[in-house]
Amino acid sequence: MKKSIYLSIVMLCFSALVYGQEFAVNQNVLTAQVGIGSSFGTTGSSEGLGLSVNFERGIWEVGEDVVSLGGYLGRKTFKFDAFSSKLSYTIIGARGAYHFNSLNVDNLDLYGGAMISFNNVSFSGDSTFSTASSGLGVTIFAGGRYYFSDNIAASLELGYGVAFANIGVSFRF
Repeated sequence: MKKSIYLSIVMLCFSALVYGQEFAVNQNVLTAQVGIGSSFGTTGSSEGLGLSVNFERGIWEVGEDVVSLGGYLGRKTFKFDAFSSKLSYTIIGARGAYHFNSLNVDNLDLYGGAMISFNNVSFSGDSTFSTASSGLGVTIFAGGRYYFSDNIAASLELGYGVAFANIGVSFRF
């Protein structure tokens, strides 16, 4: 009896979620995020929050799913008190994402993608202890957005940008 009740509740909740397309061709999304974690963190450093903004536009359909292209800008700073130094890490990139609309979950946009970027590393103070340098980068990411209204969503993204884990807000237009 308990199994039947639990199964009925799960099916009812699931059926209430199953419909809707959350990302479309010609749709734009602007996302601002704050993130934690980085490959530059070392012992003796204090890590600031990563700040990033990205824009994407739906370009073409693949069945029910959509591919988007866009840009990314992010920045993160580390302070090394023992060396009176500061490292700043800025990423400017172009990214593409695959949005899984075929999962048919209302208000949820799940996606994964890749980014090619220029990663600018700058130092102030004594930078002789660091081996980090500027250059090109290729990264992957996966994320999701939950829309609370037609145009505003909470976002979560994991991957290699200025931070490993990012949370923020997205605006669809």
